[in-house]
Amino acid sequence: MIVACIPAYNEEKTIAKVVLLTQKQVDVVVVCDDGSKDLTADIAQRLGATVIRHDENLGYGAAIQRLFRKARELDADVMVTLDADGQHNPEEIPRLIQPILNGESDVAIGSRFLEKHNDIPAYRRFGIKLITNLVRSKKFSDALCGFRAYSKRAIKSLALHEEGMGVSTEILMAAEHRDLAMVEVPVYVRYKGLDTSGHKQHWLKHGASVIMSIFRLVVEQRPLFFLGIPGAVFLAAGAAFGLWMLQIYASRGYIETNVALASIAFVLIGFFAIFTGITLYAISRLAQKQRAEH
Repeated sequence: MIVACIPAYNEEKTIAKVVLLTQKQVDVVVVCDDGSKDLTADIAQRLGATVIRHDENLGYGAAIQRLFRKARELDADVMVTLDADGQHNPEEIPRLIQPILNGESDVAIGSRFLEKHNDIPAYRRFGIKLITNLVRSKKFSDALCGFRAYSKRAIKSLALHEEGMGVSTEILMAAEHRDLAMVEVPVYVRYKGLDTSGHKQHWLKHGASVIMSIFRLVVEQRPLFFLGIPGAVFLAAGAAFGLWMLQIYASRGYIETNVALASIAFVLIGFFAIFTGITLYAISRLAQKQRAEH
């Protein structure tokens, strides 16, 4: 069974066309209405889509998480995600899912950069490339495209937590962590003629949200490296300031308050960073053990 999953928020102008075109390519269409204030959910339901409703706007990541759970409930063989605003072309679904059907990959990632026919605004192109590089993924050219396909193995194994736009990068990092095979597929993404005013997140806010999510996810995956090393540096700085304070006291007979406070602050920050890193490492190891047991 091939299931198409569409997160939607205030997309009454485009949801009908997206649902109708998608229904021609898949067995089931599921729309997660993320607290829309318009007729998005009603239109999708009348056209035969399965509709999941959020009472309030929880975020793109929350909608994606809900759609993954629904795909697991339906025991989907392939899950496809695409946007409800008409950016993605449902007629490209067969090409996107082909690597999944052939058993070549667990995750097929749509890329706007593998073919030159995409007219991507310059600021978007810069932001996408920047964030893709931050993910440290040399394998892929586009870490943010929401047009993707997942195998049954990926559907069952990807446990997501990000509720905002950072879920796109979380998926890539989680898939890599679970040794899921991934491949990019060229897709066309339309920007001209789309009415995105009033309900889309500003690109600066979007980018900042994704970057913060990447930072948090990276720290969680390698806490001893990203927290332990800075913690050790702060401890060393605290020790250096402490020695400086002792030298001042030995030569002048009094304690330099600013130097003493700097020493104490660096030592406390260092201990806090190291303790946090060790705690996160222990939690991650426990979580891995629990996943292995189940």
